[in-house]
Parts: sequence; structure tokens; C-alpha cells
Amino acid sequence: MHPKQTVIVGYDCVSPLGTDMEIQWERAKRGESGIGLLTRFPIDENFPVHIAGQVDDLDTSDYPFLSPRQMAHWKSPLFKYALLVAHRALKKSGIEITPEIVPRVAITFSSAVGGQDAVLHADRLMRSTGKMPHPFTNPNSCINMAGGKISILTKATGPITSTITACATGITSIIIGSMLLEQGRADVAICGAVDFALVEPIVAGFATMNGTYHPKSGQQAEAPVRASRPFSVDRRGFVISEGAGCIIIATKEFAEANGLKFDICLAGWSMTSDAHHFVAPNFETVRRCVAESIDNAGINPEHIHAINAHGTSTKVGDKVEFDALRSVFGNNIPPVSANKSITGHAMGASSAIESIFAIKGMTTGTLLPTINYTPDPDMELDCVAEGARNLTQEYLLKNSFGFGGCNSCVVLQRI
Repeated sequence: MHPKQTVIVGYDCVSPLGTDMEIQWERAKRGESGIGLLTRFPIDENFPVHIAGQVDDLDTSDYPFLSPRQMAHWKSPLFKYALLVAHRALKKSGIEITPEIVPRVAITFSSAVGGQDAVLHADRLMRSTGKMPHPFTNPNSCINMAGGKISILTKATGPITSTITACATGITSIIIGSMLLEQGRADVAICGAVDFALVEPIVAGFATMNGTYHPKSGQQAEAPVRASRPFSVDRRGFVISEGAGCIIIATKEFAEANGLKFDICLAGWSMTSDAHHFVAPNFETVRRCVAESIDNAGINPEHIHAINAHGTSTKVGDKVEFDALRSVFGNNIPPVSANKSITGHAMGASSAIESIFAIKGMTTGTLLPTINYTPDPDMELDCVAEGARNLTQEYLLKNSFGFGGCNSCVVLQRI
């Protein structure tokens, strides 16, 4: 058990389901997909990817810090949305970052991909016109700059770090933030992740890795909303998407002393490294990550009421996750909600967004559906395929596994 209890006091996200938290939640409950045609950049019929999960543009008139003048040099969209979700999550938490508490507010908000679009744009401009890069090109591409900009916005001066663990970045951010709280180095941490990786070479690169959705040979592509189908017998790769999610955590003592509302805490966690392959998951270390997070919470597997899965829709990845769950839970795997069926895969931001959906589901007694699901006889799961389910969840397991063998799991508890 932990010396200082970490509680969740605020959260906010943007995703292919929308830029308003409640609209996203209602769409997710209805099982609506945010996947559509890829329009973030021009493509032709020869480009290997034609669908994506894109975040709508945002009216920033209510946010002076996002005015055209303020954002003139920050061209990568990840900065706009990182600042937005951090601002809104803090507002919802009720925390006012005063000069007295700024040294005690940590930032672990991160990005897995960063603003590589800014470097690509500068390179193309140099090659076509000979124009030297804009002075802000490198700052735009710095992978730690999302957290840095949030620090500037909020004035937080506590510990700051980037928790880059590929697709697990969002969850790892929460874990590292909680570690800082437990060690007494901060009272509050601004956690989460942002990724806007719909950039031509990145998207095409995932296709050449055989990771992205592709129709079966000889068959026409299906409707975009059908493409992402985790754990399904006919799964054919993930759908690249974009988004941002921010989770504000605090010590229980700080929250109570400052009248902050909370009903979810971080009960346990684990991180493991596969030491196996640069992208293919390793069953044993994935299994251990799941098992250790439950053990760290001081509970047994039978206490877990639901699982928010990593579930990317890849043949190998989904099977390894299932095998790990079967090893830990036996024939009693709890209901599994795979949010990427609805949102696609927002890289490092995916686990932050999915954690927020899990937290919202725990507080409302709702388990989101896994859409497009056709049972795989090799993976016997309850994927909540019938639609959103009313379910009281005292404990929930959230899984996230990233390239490079970066595994992060957390157990959330309703208190």
C-alpha cells in the first residue's frame, strides 16, 4: 500500500469524438465511431492509408492564451490542444495555482511523437525555396516542450519530466506523477499526453510496418467506422488518430485540505520492459505488468470489476494481451472495454484519453462498448459488444503497452 494516496481531482480530453468532454462521453456511450476519411494532408490513391481519427478544429475565442498572436510561432497542433486540456482540467479540479503552491505542482504531461510536423515543414521549405528554418522550428519539435508550455501557462515550478514510453506515455505520466507525490516532492501533478501524429511519413511508416488497418486482399475497403475492431476475429490493424488528455492528481491530504472533490484514486500500478523486440510484445512481461499492478493495489484478481484494454486491433498485440489476462484471471476475465474501437489509436495520448473514459465510467457506473466486435474463438472475452453497460466498478484495470517493450498498467479504485 502507498504512504500517500493519489486521488484524481480533474480531467479533460479532446479526441476524434469531439473537443467537448461531455459530447465525447455521450458519443462514446452510444458507440459512435470518430473514424473517418484522412483529410489532414492531401493524399492520392497510391497513399497506403486513407482513414484516420481526426480532432476537429477549435474555436479559441474563449481562451486568450490560444489566440492567433499567442500561438503564432507554435505551429504544431499538439501545443494548442495540450494547453487546452491542461487549462480545462485544472479549472474542473478547482485548484488555483497560487505563488504559495507553485513549487509543489509537478508536470509529467508528455508526448510520444512530438511536433515532428514542424521539422518536416521546415525541411520541405528549405528544399523547395532555400529558406532557412523558422527560429521556433526546433522548440516545436522538442518532445518535452508540451510539458514546458504547460509549465509556462500554469506557472507551476515543481518537478517536470517527460514520460516518453510510446503508446503507454499517458499511463506512465500518471504513474510517475504519483511517484512524485508519494515521495513528498509535490502535492499536485499535471499528467497526461498529447499526440498529433497524422504526418505523411509517420502515417506511411506505420503502414509499411504492416501496423495500420488494411482491407483483406481482393476485397474493397470497408466503411471507416468499421475499421478499428480490437479482439475481433477479423481485426486487420490499428487506425491512426490524434488527441490529448490531461489528468490532475493530488495527494489525498492536499485535496481534503483544499476542499477538492474526488472519488477515484490510483490504487496500484506496475511498469515492465519486454527486453524482447522493438515492436512485438512479450507475453511474460506483459503478464507480469498486469499481475503486479493488481498486487500493488493490495487486492486479488477477482476484485477487478472491469478492464480498459490496450486493444489496438493488431493480430499479435491483441492476442498477447488476451493471453496475459487469461493467465492472471483464468476463466474469469472481467468485462473488457476497448476504446480504440471508437477513437482509433492516438499514440501516446491514447492511454490518457482511455483513462479519462475509464474514470468517467467508474463515477457513472458505465462501461463503454467495444464496437465492431466479432468474437474470436481463440480469445474468449466479454467485450461489452451489446452497447454501453451499467456496471458498478470499485476496481478497474487499465492496460497500456508501447513500442520498445514499454508496459504500464494501473488499477483505479472508486472511493
